[in-house]
Amino acid sequence: MEEFKHYPVMLNEAVNALNCTGGKLYIDATLGAGSYSELILEKISPNGRLISFDVDDCAIKYSRERLKHYKNLTIVHDSYTNIKKYLAENNINEISGGVVFDLGASTPQLTSKERGFSFLSDSKLDMRFNQQGDLSAFDVVNDYKESELVRIFSEYGEERFSKRIAKKIVEVRKTKTINTTKDLVNIIFEATPRIKSKIHPATRVFQAIRIEVNDELNNIKNTLNDVLTLLANDAILSVVTFHSLEDRIVKHFFKYYSKEWENQEGRVIEPLLQLVNKKPITACEEEIKTNPPSRSAKLRVARRINNNHKGRH
Repeated sequence: MEEFKHYPVMLNEAVNALNCTGGKLYIDATLGAGSYSELILEKISPNGRLISFDVDDCAIKYSRERLKHYKNLTIVHDSYTNIKKYLAENNINEISGGVVFDLGASTPQLTSKERGFSFLSDSKLDMRFNQQGDLSAFDVVNDYKESELVRIFSEYGEERFSKRIAKKIVEVRKTKTINTTKDLVNIIFEATPRIKSKIHPATRVFQAIRIEVNDELNNIKNTLNDVLTLLANDAILSVVTFHSLEDRIVKHFFKYYSKEWENQEGRVIEPLLQLVNKKPITACEEEIKTNPPSRSAKLRVARRINNNHKGRH
C-alpha cells in the first residue's frame, strides 16, 4: 500500500466526542488518511454505519486499502459539500450518530512536491484538493485583478502587505507568466520588507490562495447548515479547525444555533444546538511536540437538540 502519511490532530478527543454507538449512522466529512474513520469503525462495528467523504484521489486510494476489511463503511469520492445531496439520493433521512470534520489541508497535500501547496518546494502552482477542479492557484495568480488579489490576501491570509504583494504580482506578469511556487515565493520576497518572524513570508499568501481555490470558507458555512438539518436528536457535531478564519465560522455557527431566537411571526424558537464545550479544546503538549501543526488546532463540539425545528428560515 502506497504511504499517505498524515498525523490526525486530536484524534481521540474528536472521535470520543461523538459518543460512538453501534446501530447509528456517522459521517466522516474529511476522510484523508482514514484515521478518524478507522477509530469510529472500531467503536461502532459491526452494526453501526459510517459514510466517509473526500475529493482527493490519493486519500481515497490509500484509505480504501487501509479500511477494506470494514463492511459497514461507505467511501464517497466527493466533497463534503455534497453530504446532503448524497444522503437524499440514497434515501437517508437523518444522521443518527454524528459528523466529524477535520478541516483544512492534510499533511500529504501540504508536503507533496507535485500539488503546489508548499512554498518550501518548487512545483507548478496548483493547490486543488479536487484534482479535477476547474480553478487552480495558477489561475488566481495569473488572472485575478490586482484588487481581487488584495482582497483574498487580506481576508483569507490576513496578510499585512497584501497591496504590495498584489501590485508586484501584476507587475511581474506583464512580462512573464508566473508558473511555479518558487516564482511566487520570489515575488513575495521582493515585495515585502525583511522582518524578524518565525513565520515564512509566503505563509499567509499561500494560505489565502489555497482557501480561494477550494472555496473553503463558504464550503464550511454551507455544509454546517446542511448537516444541521439532518442531525437527529442527540447527534453530535465534532469540528477540528486549523486557523482563525475556520474557527470563527464554527464558533459563530455554534453560538447562533445554541441560543433562543425569534422568528418573523414573533414566536420564540428554542435552540437547535447545545454546546458540549464552551471553550475550544486544544492539543496537549505531548501531541504538539510530536506534531507541531497541531498547535493551532481547535476542537469545538455541539449536540443537536429540539428536533421539532429543522432550521432557521
